[in-house]
Amino acid sequence: MPALPADPTVLHPMPEQPRVVLLKPLVKSPLIEVGEFSYYDDPDDATAFETRNVLYHYGPEKLVIGKFCALGTGTRFLMNGANHRMDGPSTFPFPTMGGSWAEHFDLLTGLPNPGDTVVGHDVWFGNGATVMPGVHIGHGAIIATGAVVTSDVPDYGIVGGNPARLIRTRHEERDIARLLAVAWWDWPLEHITEHVRTIMSGTVTELEQAAAVRR
Repeated sequence: MPALPADPTVLHPMPEQPRVVLLKPLVKSPLIEVGEFSYYDDPDDATAFETRNVLYHYGPEKLVIGKFCALGTGTRFLMNGANHRMDGPSTFPFPTMGGSWAEHFDLLTGLPNPGDTVVGHDVWFGNGATVMPGVHIGHGAIIATGAVVTSDVPDYGIVGGNPARLIRTRHEERDIARLLAVAWWDWPLEHITEHVRTIMSGTVTELEQAAAVRR
């Protein structure tokens, strides 16, 4: 009897813990893309992720989160709608307040836009991490508790602080290249299920061997 993989379409993968939600079946916004099994944990209301944790998201830029990401409580993504003019005497967005001020809405167009915010696969966010607009976070990265990520994070990098700085990488450069080539997150679920222990606690060589069996 083959082992059955977990179900990526279930909103609450741990029924006894409603604070944990899978984001792919939760998210409805066309501006947010999330891969299978990425989850968010929040004791207050994890299902409010789109409104409480993705802020100032008016478009057109997207938030893209890969597969198998773990988002701790309070992980927030600030999108480019938070941007204000800084080239004049005031940063206040008068046109958004309505009335005759709305006639000056052209003053809010053409603001710098760093583009989509992109999170790779298998990224772990600590409690209260904040990601600024347009940041790209590599596969296998770890974002420390309370980090404010203002610039791109390399694959398998560990960053922390405000602004977040690279503390170290989880593996040597050669092994990172090997891990990216294996790309276990793209394996069929049945193969992932068969090799969960290797993915979690094996060596890079053992992971390569598991990948070779799949081929």
